[in-house]
Amino acid sequence: MCGIVGFIDEKENKQTIIKRMTNKIIHRGPDAEGYYIDENIALGHRRLSIIDIDNGKQPMFSKDNNLVVVFNGEIYNYRELKKELEKLGYEFRTNSDTEVLLYGYEEWKEELPKKLRGMFAFVIWDRMNKKLFCSRDHFGIKPFYYYKNDKTFMFASEIKAFLEHPEFEKKLNKDLIGPYLSFSFTPTNETLFKGVYSLEPGTSLSFKDNKITLKKYYELDFKEKNSDYKQTVDKIGKTIKDSVEHHMISDVEVGSFLSSGVDSSYIVSLARPNKTYTIGYDLNQYSEIEYAKNLTKKLCIENISTKITKEEYMKTVPKILYYMDEPSCDASAISLYFVSKEAVKDVKVVMSGEGADEFFGGYNTYREEIDLKLYNKIPFKIRHMLASIFEKLPEFRGRNLIVRRGMKLEEEYVGVNKIYSEKERKKVISFNDNIRNKDITKSIFDKFKDKNNIIKMQAIDIKYWLTKDILLKADKMTMANSIESRTPFVDKEVFEIASSLPIEYKISKTNTKIALRESAKKSIPNEAYKKKKLGFPVPLREWMRDDDVYNEIKQTIMQDFVKEFFNQKYVLKLLDEHKKNKKDNYKKVWAVYSFIKWYEVFFLNRKIEAKRKLKNRAYTLDNSNRVILKKCYYK
Repeated sequence: MCGIVGFIDEKENKQTIIKRMTNKIIHRGPDAEGYYIDENIALGHRRLSIIDIDNGKQPMFSKDNNLVVVFNGEIYNYRELKKELEKLGYEFRTNSDTEVLLYGYEEWKEELPKKLRGMFAFVIWDRMNKKLFCSRDHFGIKPFYYYKNDKTFMFASEIKAFLEHPEFEKKLNKDLIGPYLSFSFTPTNETLFKGVYSLEPGTSLSFKDNKITLKKYYELDFKEKNSDYKQTVDKIGKTIKDSVEHHMISDVEVGSFLSSGVDSSYIVSLARPNKTYTIGYDLNQYSEIEYAKNLTKKLCIENISTKITKEEYMKTVPKILYYMDEPSCDASAISLYFVSKEAVKDVKVVMSGEGADEFFGGYNTYREEIDLKLYNKIPFKIRHMLASIFEKLPEFRGRNLIVRRGMKLEEEYVGVNKIYSEKERKKVISFNDNIRNKDITKSIFDKFKDKNNIIKMQAIDIKYWLTKDILLKADKMTMANSIESRTPFVDKEVFEIASSLPIEYKISKTNTKIALRESAKKSIPNEAYKKKKLGFPVPLREWMRDDDVYNEIKQTIMQDFVKEFFNQKYVLKLLDEHKKNKKDNYKKVWAVYSFIKWYEVFFLNRKIEAKRKLKNRAYTLDNSNRVILKKCYYK
């Protein structure tokens, strides 16, 4: 796990610029740094040493010195690919997966990414042909950003590195504020920094003769198969076990995050890492610590837990938004930051349960297709009429469901964490809001137009929610603490079987992730396979009614510059309604607050506390909030 940066231009002071850019993401790789510079290009690398610690330094060169690579991620099938390449006559000097990328590119050229199993964002510079080849993994586990103007092309693992290049023009992409408020993150490939793009998952980028060429090497697809249930459950178990084993490949210790749900419990039960990490809060309904302890006692492994205070949480918001690069109103990002901060005291690598809900059908939203089968038989015109009436009424239990069922999925669905409807966000935003949600999601709905609504929702959630929120925050929050996160569910072999499941193996009237839970049941020694995943929940809903948090948010919203973006009076109305317990508006208010705090950090240059020790991994465990539990109930 590392950080990569680079640029192509005719600047003479490339060494100074690339050093500054690379230092901007030092948190991604505190163990070592490396550079390659010639008259055309500058490449920078920060290394977090995981595999072949002594010999895996980057940039790395091919035997003839023509190819240069910088790489962020892990290739889990690199040993198999290495054997294949050795049979073809290639000689290896290291045991690193980085060298496999070099000779894999020599042999297979732009077909290389198709053969890889893992998480990756890498760049290969062909010195002879003056061609840059970049590629990002199948599902977008590792980030990759790029920017181009008339004079320069640049790329980086994090946008903040671009701030150090003199040719980078920092501008707000104001048009994307509306979509951000609906999706809860930036849903497009263009970011909130104008001109900065995120490379699509499963996509490669070539740059030659000042021209960018994009090419998809992997397409999301679902091919449902009728199969024996028991055999399918067994196959799921074997595939996930194989994925966990591949994700355990490391020359350093691997730990795991652990919440109370089936996903992380399944991974921990298969991997049996020495150490697991859980975060919690003082309010019992928002703490998963006791559930995690129950499992680790039975597995005879350590669980290290800590509780976050309200004051710690709110104080850390600007820092989290700095590390995220773009505004995120996903409250659990801060939980991930704190649990990573605990884990790095002991390990360099952790596993986590992201992806299972999207792949195997884990969201209750999907159940509406089953639960409301009779209601859905009502002619759409009548349902649409009812929705129009109910939309004008005050909120009450069941109102939003009637409204949703009276709209075509293609018109209203943007993911499981939709915050503002297009109609309401026009009340929030103080300028013309011209981008429609369905224009963003259209390509996915068009591609899966012949599939059932559950698959359509899964496709939207994988394309947007999983890639642009779940996986992004996992990468940014772990890397902020110089720790590598691995996600065994987000694996192309796992998706192959998950995407073949018929609806009845995913969703029923009473449950979600049916086949996955049945598979997990065979490995988990408690009843976590039954439990709905909470995913390190945060008590923001309650905190926002406390005077200190309420006043902090109110003062932030009332700042003079905020009127350029938001209707302050309307947002304050939402905040007051929430405080008085009239409406549950905390997500809507938090979305606006998060954007403002992000804007303060990157555009008003408000200082944050970002300094920390990067290399000292010898920590004491005398923090009273940190609880280490190791006790066996049985052998």
